[in-house]
Amino acid sequence: MEKGLTIGIIGGGAAGFFAAISVKEHFPYSNVIIFEKSNKLLSKVKVSGGGRCNVTNSELDIKRLASNYPRGENFLKKAFGLFNTKHTIEWFENRGVPLNTLEDGCIFPVSNTSQSVIDCFLNQVKIKDIDIKIQTPINQLLYSIVNQNFELISNETTYHCDKVIVTTGGQPKLAGLTWLEVLGHKIIPPLPSLYTFNMPKHPICELMGNVVVNTTVKVEGTKLISKGPLLVTHWGMSGPAILKLSAWGARILSEKDYQFSILVNWLDDIKEEKLRRDFEGYIKTNGEKKVTNFNPFPMTNRLWQYLLEKSEINLDTKWKEISKKSKNKLVNSLVNDKYDVSGKTTFKEEFVTAGGISLEDVDVKTMESKIVPGLFFAGEVLDIDGITGGFNFQAAWTTSYIAGKSAGN
Repeated sequence: MEKGLTIGIIGGGAAGFFAAISVKEHFPYSNVIIFEKSNKLLSKVKVSGGGRCNVTNSELDIKRLASNYPRGENFLKKAFGLFNTKHTIEWFENRGVPLNTLEDGCIFPVSNTSQSVIDCFLNQVKIKDIDIKIQTPINQLLYSIVNQNFELISNETTYHCDKVIVTTGGQPKLAGLTWLEVLGHKIIPPLPSLYTFNMPKHPICELMGNVVVNTTVKVEGTKLISKGPLLVTHWGMSGPAILKLSAWGARILSEKDYQFSILVNWLDDIKEEKLRRDFEGYIKTNGEKKVTNFNPFPMTNRLWQYLLEKSEINLDTKWKEISKKSKNKLVNSLVNDKYDVSGKTTFKEEFVTAGGISLEDVDVKTMESKIVPGLFFAGEVLDIDGITGGFNFQAAWTTSYIAGKSAGN
């Protein structure tokens, strides 16, 4: 049998498995080994999307697809030309994972469980005879210029590989990337992205579970703005509108030490002038009704009553009895509602980072390091991160596919 290269994959997550499978599909005779430091494989896949795994997004236009990445947009525009959402959908469906597209463009397995994706990967690894070594942390990576190969040092054991693909994921601290920095790579300091906003002991937290589908949220004093569903939680605010804001504002909000104010328009982008005209219509047609009994807005009665009380309007007040002063307060509460944020909440299992290996050091056509020949990167270890909606997994599939396709040469 023809003998191929030995290729080491450092990291047993989504990107690691996809890269390993890509190597074997393009170079069947290669010897592929996945090194995972823990005793768990694909742990992030398991918990992602609430255990359902949002594998990708339905956006097929490459330019629009790339616009969903606060960091890595231009790099991915080129990479998506080689492997994009269309290819991802075909990849999974051809390997026994039928997919379902939701109205918001998110794509999940028809089974509605991440286990389908995990089973698919484990099955592919078994079929392709890919070796997996769990509880094998790579403490040091050495490149031999003379032999043009790598030594992967794990505790007392040294493994020799011709090529290496690093798929260690996002690192919460800079220290987790120093082993790559010593090889000469530029590291963009990692910061959390995709997190929720904490509002300690704020009265709105009593409305936990309330969702408003169409909102506009701004960070006061910045140009940061986001649209989409907003979820009230027992610690503050979450939902796509908040998560997107945290992604686009990752560095700005970090510089503020996560102490800032947001302005919420509960009525999406309805302006104050239009709302005042609408009020006149409500008073004309429903003037005799109590404000608590007539809620003309797409929000729960609980939230409506909260905003009325915040605007100092008695719940027994009739619409026609609302004073000019109270009306001004209510208009402001509906379209310009201010909340002070103090801190953030990240979910460790689904942790997403901004930062990582600088894209300046990586060849987009191959995912190979421009500093160390034979070393490749894929997934979130790169300075790439997307907003919520399947985009982070898509970046992982794309970069892993390309790295796998290139590493066996």
